[in-house]
Amino acid sequence: MDSPHGAAVKAEDFGLKGPRGWVFRNIAIDAAPGSITAVEGPSGSGRTCLLLALTGRMKPTAGHAEVGGHRLPKKMAAVRRIAALGPVSGVNDLDQALTVAEQLREGALLQRRYEGPIRALLRPRGERRASTAARIEEALAAAGLDLASLPKGPRTSVRDLERLESVRLSVAIALLGDPRLLALDDLDLKLSDAERAEAWSLLRAIAARGTTVFAVCSEAPQDIPVVRTGTPAKTPDSAPDTKTDEKTNAKPETDAKTDAKPDTNTKGTDDALAEARRA
Repeated sequence: MDSPHGAAVKAEDFGLKGPRGWVFRNIAIDAAPGSITAVEGPSGSGRTCLLLALTGRMKPTAGHAEVGGHRLPKKMAAVRRIAALGPVSGVNDLDQALTVAEQLREGALLQRRYEGPIRALLRPRGERRASTAARIEEALAAAGLDLASLPKGPRTSVRDLERLESVRLSVAIALLGDPRLLALDDLDLKLSDAERAEAWSLLRAIAARGTTVFAVCSEAPQDIPVVRTGTPAKTPDSAPDTKTDEKTNAKPETDAKTDAKPDTNTKGTDDALAEARRA
């Protein structure tokens, strides 16, 4: 069941295979609107690519998924319109040469140009500026980023932000488009325990507003459902097990005859990410 805002996300036997093997595979998801799902797995196991596939930015090759009623891979463009990326390294990095204010204005400009209605571009300049300022203020509040607390306020350089501040800025930019699904990569990277708790509190607040959230992390809090990538393949003499892990919702590999390379092969992930950047 979908909600007016958050997008339900469902997937079954979801996978992506590149020229060098599987990037991720056998993923099962059943996330309600306004829920939070963590994505865990070893480095190179396709965690980032799973986020990109679920947000319509990378074409899956196995199974199927549905986001907000839009079936993947057929409706990738429709999914992109309702899904936004928070920080994803190598895909939508913040511009270190800009100030925080400049980065926000650029994000708002791109949002208006590519996703806003045409009639919005025809409004008087003063009205457009006021509307943009209001959207930025609302997004900053939702992301918990207080510009006045930064060393130089809105003129603080992006390169001078602390890691958690960078996450909040990326989230604020993503929220400018009022997405129904928000996906973040490496949420807890280089964060202290206290900062990790703050980051998860941020995601809980966003989910409470109705937005569905997926976040890659090293270790999720106990109350957050987890999907795991990089499930090892069964050996030929091991007994088949088709049961789904209640916590992860990820089906273990059951095909002993697969010719795919191990899920932890980073080359497949690198290839897929390179393709996503070209898209």
